[in-house]
Amino acid sequence: MFMIFVTLECIFTHISFSIISIVVMIHLMNLSVYKIKGFCNSLQKGMIATFLSITGFLVIRWISSGHFPLSNLYESLIFLSWSFSIIHIITYLGNYNNDFSAITALSAIFTQGFATSGFSIEMHQPAILVPALRSQWLMMHVSMMLFSYAALLCGSLLSVALIVITFQKNIDFFLKEQNFLSLRKCFFFGEIEYLHEKESVFKNASFLLFQNFDKYQLIKHLDYSSHRVISLGFTFLTIGILSGAVWANEAWGSYWNWDPKETWAFITWTIFAIYLHTRTNTKFQDQGTNSAFVASIGFILIWICYFGINLLGIGFHSYGSFQ
Repeated sequence: MFMIFVTLECIFTHISFSIISIVVMIHLMNLSVYKIKGFCNSLQKGMIATFLSITGFLVIRWISSGHFPLSNLYESLIFLSWSFSIIHIITYLGNYNNDFSAITALSAIFTQGFATSGFSIEMHQPAILVPALRSQWLMMHVSMMLFSYAALLCGSLLSVALIVITFQKNIDFFLKEQNFLSLRKCFFFGEIEYLHEKESVFKNASFLLFQNFDKYQLIKHLDYSSHRVISLGFTFLTIGILSGAVWANEAWGSYWNWDPKETWAFITWTIFAIYLHTRTNTKFQDQGTNSAFVASIGFILIWICYFGINLLGIGFHSYGSFQ
């Protein structure tokens, strides 16, 4: 029976990884060549198939191990990949303009690929729960934290994209100003040889205006989408920290111990609280850009909190390390 479970886990893992790889390839082709309507439907079906495959893996692991599959780093990475697929499906069902397709697909393949190839075979095996993990709070706390990581990472990457596009938009605006200066120079000197250039200047200026308008719309959409996703992730993070505090009191006799994992989770929570504050504070002239920089910092902090602490293997959360 044990070998059957192991075989089923391998099948679901390889199916999900293969499908998500195909989804990423299709998406890159769609972006690099031209947009094909049939590709969009294939992307959505591929992400749904990935979600179902990872769900099958988690259910089989749950049945075989006898506990919720969040006892080690390998299982948490698979669960994180599953969370990315859920976020993709939620945004798709919500009829949003799906800017998450590249982010969620690449994030899912990165986390699942690292989980399947970055660990030894021994770490793939279900672990026996240590006494501290034998609690009904395991599912609540860890799942909420991983859901929050997935949502905050997606929202932060949208903010990074916003910063990049805004920077490029400012360069285009500078070039547009240079075109108008050259046009004004043409009228000032009244030189005949600039008459043919005037038409090209107007064309370039109008093209840049249209291009900047499209980028302006894209920036506004990215700003709106990142705010919504980060707000959702912040809610999950708050629930995860509060449930973890209750669990810590049951397991260790104290709600807060300033464990490295707890400390960095609090720092991450503070950064995204600042992000939400910049969204509502009218003192900031450009809330979108300012908050995007804060979210970019939060992106780094999430990986430090989730992954960096596990590299050290210290504190009360050392059972989630590489050891």
